[in-house]
Amino acid sequence: MTRNQGRWPKIDQDGGIEDVTLLILEWLGEQGVNAMIRVDAERVDAPAWTFAASGGPLEHGMRTDGSTVQQCMSAALARLREAGLSVPF
Repeated sequence: MTRNQGRWPKIDQDGGIEDVTLLILEWLGEQGVNAMIRVDAERVDAPAWTFAASGGPLEHGMRTDGSTVQQCMSAALARLREAGLSVPF
């Protein structure tokens, strides 16, 4: 993946985290982190949204789940920051 080429748009501070999820994934890729977000609409007894990341500066892989993309990504950002990644969003 290419390094950041100054293409980050201005972030709408009133928008939710779902508005920047793809930018977060792109940024993680530029840091050498493998990451994905997935929705499994058929889950009945578990949250439908999953975020997973591994590699790069992450010592261990990580996974977060949430019933909404907002819950899932908010938890993911908190865990990424705890792991030492300063996600700029």
